[in-house]
Amino acid sequence: MSASTPSTGASSSLHVAVGILTESGKVFVTRRFPDSHQGGKWEFPGGKIEPGEDILSALKRELREELGIEVQEARPWMTVRHHYPDRHVLLDVWHITRYQGAPHGREGQEAQWLTCDELSNLDFPEADRPILRRLWLPALYLISDSRRFGKDEFLVMLERALRAGTRLVQLREPHMPPEVYLGYARITADLCHRYGARLLINAEPGWVHRCGADGVHLNSKRLMQHSSRPLDKQFWVAASCHNVEELHRAQQLDVDFAVLSPVAPTPSHPGAPTLGLENFAKLCAGPSLPVYALGGMRVQDLKRARAAGAQGLAMVSEIWGADSIEQAITALGSD
Repeated sequence: MSASTPSTGASSSLHVAVGILTESGKVFVTRRFPDSHQGGKWEFPGGKIEPGEDILSALKRELREELGIEVQEARPWMTVRHHYPDRHVLLDVWHITRYQGAPHGREGQEAQWLTCDELSNLDFPEADRPILRRLWLPALYLISDSRRFGKDEFLVMLERALRAGTRLVQLREPHMPPEVYLGYARITADLCHRYGARLLINAEPGWVHRCGADGVHLNSKRLMQHSSRPLDKQFWVAASCHNVEELHRAQQLDVDFAVLSPVAPTPSHPGAPTLGLENFAKLCAGPSLPVYALGGMRVQDLKRARAAGAQGLAMVSEIWGADSIEQAITALGSD
């Protein structure tokens, strides 16, 4: 969204090409001029697509004008639709993978390289919120397994994982009675929050408020039972998917991310059909939402999974059964 894009009146529509530039763990952002739509707020650089112009051409033109860079390579990253009272916006977001020049506020706008944590302290337009969430998503989505170790011992192991850098955890404990699960979820949420991590419960969405969690992870059954997003944008919503129909429903519900499985054979389901990374890649190419690869994934598979379109890896036994939880998590974080 060009900082100089004027307001176009009530009920207008705007198709925008947006570029994500990343470098050494930081993201490049600019600040809108006070007299523009959403004036004074920070944003990801880009601008309006002109009639007859394709997205990549518009992106190259806008970033040349705004930032003084020449985009050489970029790939589609996500799309965002948002309705403001005075306009509808469609953001076509691309990740810039190669460019020439040093980005700067060529039109006089403020511009900075910032970490994702620093971005969370800035004021962005509502349409940019899904982009911020995706940028925050880590390489590892860690799934609990207290049944294997016992409730108390698992909390000790979880704290080790949190100290090592885990920032996103799913509490999946289908064997627990509801009241036991709720009590355990409260304890787990408190532990995660102590380390700046987020906890999603694999349970009824309404339980999120009761246990202080950050959101819900819908299993495939719950996913297909919902026709709209079960929680507002204050909370995270994720979903388990196994096929194109479930991925399509996840996108209809506007979930923040999905988990697609099983990608490879697992000890817990020997002989079960698997997707393989080739089919995983085909399925990921459809929806415009982040997708984690689950099932038989190893730490060393992260690069291959990302090449197939994965946001990262969702893991259970690979982490909890590792000789060193800390070493496994550190390896994922440094990839």
